[in-house]
Amino acid sequence: MGRKPSYTESELLDITKKLVLEHGYDGFHLKLLSQHLPGARSTIYQYYANKEEIVAACMKRVISSVIEKASAIDETDTMQALQELLDIYVDESKLHQLLGDAHKINTTNSAAASRDLDVVEQGHTTLKIQLTRLFQRAQQEKNLREDIPLPVLIGGFFNLINTPNMINVPNPQWSKLLFQMWIGGAQR
Repeated sequence: MGRKPSYTESELLDITKKLVLEHGYDGFHLKLLSQHLPGARSTIYQYYANKEEIVAACMKRVISSVIEKASAIDETDTMQALQELLDIYVDESKLHQLLGDAHKINTTNSAAASRDLDVVEQGHTTLKIQLTRLFQRAQQEKNLREDIPLPVLIGGFFNLINTPNMINVPNPQWSKLLFQMWIGGAQR
């Protein structure tokens, strides 16, 4: 019988996310990860076989969380649903930074990493469908300008998450300010 690991898989993935965001995929390695976890480096292998599997599992976990929250939104009030979706995106504003390196993961020798990255790709599609549906409805309801192409509206909305919070307010307040600025514009 093996020894009980000194940390959980969840803790391992939390540290992985933090380190990949700090160092990028290329700068992340198992030695670095083991330096931030208690116990022996070999404990990592009780959960994952290699760097690719750990990072892919981390990406899958993050996008699965976003999808779970996004799918729980009541879409009855389209504009309220868009505000709530922005809240979720602002809370996970590092999602794209994390997922941006998915193409670097070599899945040739890891079926687990390949499956996890398939879930990530499906997650992107799910979120894109939801966002497109809400924007189309908002235009049909005359809540958004119809003379601006949908991809422009969606792109502008989605890029709000990259706006630095220079006034250091809590995320819900920041998200609300971004939404108000986006929906009303900055013009008097």
